[in-house]
Amino acid sequence: MLKVWTKEILQEFVRTELAGRRFIVVSNREPYQHLRSEGEIRWTEPAGGVTAALDPIMRACGGLWIAHGSGDADHQAVDRRDHVPVPPDNPEYNLRRIWLTKEEEEGYYAGLSNQGLWPLCHVAFTRPRFDLNHWKMYRRINQRFADAVVQEAGGKPAFVFIQDYHFALLPRLLRNASANLVIAQFWHIPWPNPELFRAFPWREEILDGLLGNDLLGFHLAHHCQNFLDTIDTSLEARIDPDNSEVIHRGRTTAVRPFPIGIDFDAHVDTAESPDVTEQMEVWLKKHSLEHKLVGVGIDRLDYTKGIPERLRAFCHLLEESGQYHNRLVLVQIAVPSRSTLPAYREIEEEVQGLTEEINGRWGTSSWKPVVLLQENYSTPQMIALHRIAAFCVVSSLHDGMNLVAKEFVASRIDEDGVLVLSSFAGAARELKDAILVNPYSVEEVAEAYKRALTMPREERMRRMMKMREQVEHNNVYRWAGTFLSDQFAIEFPEQSARYNTPAIGVAV
Repeated sequence: MLKVWTKEILQEFVRTELAGRRFIVVSNREPYQHLRSEGEIRWTEPAGGVTAALDPIMRACGGLWIAHGSGDADHQAVDRRDHVPVPPDNPEYNLRRIWLTKEEEEGYYAGLSNQGLWPLCHVAFTRPRFDLNHWKMYRRINQRFADAVVQEAGGKPAFVFIQDYHFALLPRLLRNASANLVIAQFWHIPWPNPELFRAFPWREEILDGLLGNDLLGFHLAHHCQNFLDTIDTSLEARIDPDNSEVIHRGRTTAVRPFPIGIDFDAHVDTAESPDVTEQMEVWLKKHSLEHKLVGVGIDRLDYTKGIPERLRAFCHLLEESGQYHNRLVLVQIAVPSRSTLPAYREIEEEVQGLTEEINGRWGTSSWKPVVLLQENYSTPQMIALHRIAAFCVVSSLHDGMNLVAKEFVASRIDEDGVLVLSSFAGAARELKDAILVNPYSVEEVAEAYKRALTMPREERMRRMMKMREQVEHNNVYRWAGTFLSDQFAIEFPEQSARYNTPAIGVAV
């Protein structure tokens, strides 16, 4: 198995191992979006961990990416086959857009995916909603994506790499439609235990759909084991625990852990850029952060991210430690997400209410304790915020991985700063030199803030150096390289000994 993965090594690996076969990625969210702005069509990169992780892989691999075209000018940018070369300023691969009506998007995406599967898989005590009409729409859209993949493959051998919980039925649909596909899927969110998954009304169909894959990946070995246990209690299938495999309908699905990373080198290059230095000054002046201690949080506005919990902990710290009055500021970026759903509107109102309460109680004419920013920011702007922070807090109630934690570590080219990290985030399995916390404990998180603010510089640097080594090694190219190694080894088993990743329970 390759010990070091870089973009160049991944490019060479893919060029050699694809052997002329098509490489197709499928996701709900597109990596590039076209929007109308001031009478012109402009392109942007939508916020999202999955697309941010996959884009550098596709730049390295080429091929085709199939995704939902959601931009209001997306139609104007594609050719007659709904293709557009991307990135728009320097094309390296092609994007095919799938068009959904508002009704289809509400049923498949907002409905079954994000009111059903998302809360079911994230143990955040938000009740999932299961609606038959949503399920029917989910099935319909999975079929539409399957039709697109089969059309693009054109009956020729191809490797298909499916992303996430929006497409649990897609692997079986592809398996039934074509024998020339090697199908793999990465499930980017947690997989719950079998008892929780019993609540899903169509569990046998969705599990059968996932077992259409040749390879199924999760972030953690724990999630792999939960999946195997769910199969064991739900389907007539044979499980090979030694090899982490399921035999169903005469075919084998390998189930493996692949912890995702970021493009560490690219992140560091940006952190060292004059643009970031300039943005640091902008943050300091615009929000009166000069001579202040700064804590930061950067999240989608989602009930799984623990934003209210971190705000309550911040308030508790101010109650217990008067020395931080007029000195400490928490800058919270909370990007609106899925705002049409009631649970997301509720969390937005709660976060706004807590911010107003804290600022009203503690703030002065010269000090606003919490700066709440509900908008998207560019990568240089977010890296700049990371660089001026004394600590970054990631207080997820449950997370498959959480790349914000890794981005903060990569941003700290000064090897300073402290990461306060939820033990319920997948990143906690790797970043053991963070201050790990139970996000449900107000007192524990408040104490972690105080510990971060009082930690000696030598200890901060020692911890940060170790975390940076981890993030640099387990980068996005390693994630893609080890995953694709296993996928390619399915068609070329003689290469398995060279490239394959271990079964669950073995460190990758």
